[in-house]
Amino acid sequence: MKTSNPVLSRFGQAAERERAAGYAQPGPYGQPGYPQQYQPYPQQPQYAAGPAYPVTPVTETPMTLDDVVVKTVTMLAILGGAAAATWVLVPDQLLGAAWLGGAVVGLVLGLIISFSRMANPALVVAYSIIEGVFVGAVSKTFESFYDGIVLQAVVATFGVFFVMTMLYKARVIRATPKFTKIMVAIMGGLFATMMINLVLSLFGVNTHLRDGSGLAIVFSLVCIVVASLSFVLNFANIEEGVRMGLPQRYAWTAAFGIVVGLVWLYLEVLRLLSYLQGDD
Repeated sequence: MKTSNPVLSRFGQAAERERAAGYAQPGPYGQPGYPQQYQPYPQQPQYAAGPAYPVTPVTETPMTLDDVVVKTVTMLAILGGAAAATWVLVPDQLLGAAWLGGAVVGLVLGLIISFSRMANPALVVAYSIIEGVFVGAVSKTFESFYDGIVLQAVVATFGVFFVMTMLYKARVIRATPKFTKIMVAIMGGLFATMMINLVLSLFGVNTHLRDGSGLAIVFSLVCIVVASLSFVLNFANIEEGVRMGLPQRYAWTAAFGIVVGLVWLYLEVLRLLSYLQGDD
């Protein structure tokens, strides 16, 4: 199953590799090799009398849903701690630097993790810390202009995530092939639009997508809806990874994908709330 999230889209490929590695070379007399967990004999020296028995590779504990939950909570705790530390320790005059630095470094780490073929817990933890610095700087800046906005955004973000979790669990929304293709196309378009808007803003061009206008409100609403629906794709890929028996280390990859979605949703909700509050 495909997804627009480059991390979780590799679950299918990883499952195929792990499954292929789970079978040994053909055994004696040409019969197929046993799966890893069922190979009965260790490698024996090959004598002239015949071929050796199949090898028993070292097996790994398969990933479970509980593993993903624990890793997600761990990442959120690290991110939240880094955000709180940034809020308390970074002076107001350095918030801009923390904001920009966290955004750039977080983007680089996110791309490395996303396109890496192996789960790397160290990189995932590092990403959580850097993203926490970014979120902390952004949150403190918004809070300085709109009192109470951060708490509202946090509650709304986790409320939406809870609702999407319940809808997916009840199979009200499913990641069908058509749904997935539409989501991939929309998310790709949104990403391109935001990048173009960012570049144009550097040259002083205002597209009115991020200035609090009616168009900006509509754009943020679209982003919030799409970010919310993206969790359906994430859940489906995690479910598939568990079903295929991916190694436990891929729980970090799954958790990373969920946290990326939560941060995106939080930032869009924060921005929308700032538009609605205006100058009040």
